[in-house]
Amino acid sequence: MKKVAIFPGSFDPFTMGHHDIVIRSLKLFDEVIIGIGYNSTKQNRYFDIDVMVSKIEDVYKGIDSVKVIVYNELTSTLAKKHHASYLVRGLRNTTDFEYENTISQMNRYLNEDLETVFLITSPPFAAISSTVIREVHRYGGDISEFLPYKI
Repeated sequence: MKKVAIFPGSFDPFTMGHHDIVIRSLKLFDEVIIGIGYNSTKQNRYFDIDVMVSKIEDVYKGIDSVKVIVYNELTSTLAKKHHASYLVRGLRNTTDFEYENTISQMNRYLNEDLETVFLITSPPFAAISSTVIREVHRYGGDISEFLPYKI
């Protein structure tokens, strides 16, 4: 049976830390679906979602086991639609764990066949956060070393 994982997030923007999680996930799963979701707690995206899809697709061009989709529904429902039994989440610190653990428990309640796999962020990327990257970019700072594509 094919092992399909979804890597959900708002990816605003998709960073080197996210890229690290995808590359490492490919060693564990047959297919990784990067699911760009709409976060109801965030009013507006900073980076256009269509541009982000295009940039991420370019990063994984030629790697058929990575797909990029946009969704606006519960992640547990998305997983059922794509026959995914796993969610992949990156953890930078204990704060991330507390937040992700709560979400993981709810996803499991909504879809009992869904397992969440936590990967600890690789040390060079542990300090990278999309929020910080947006702020640096907003004020004209160079963010190129934190992204796996050019803005």
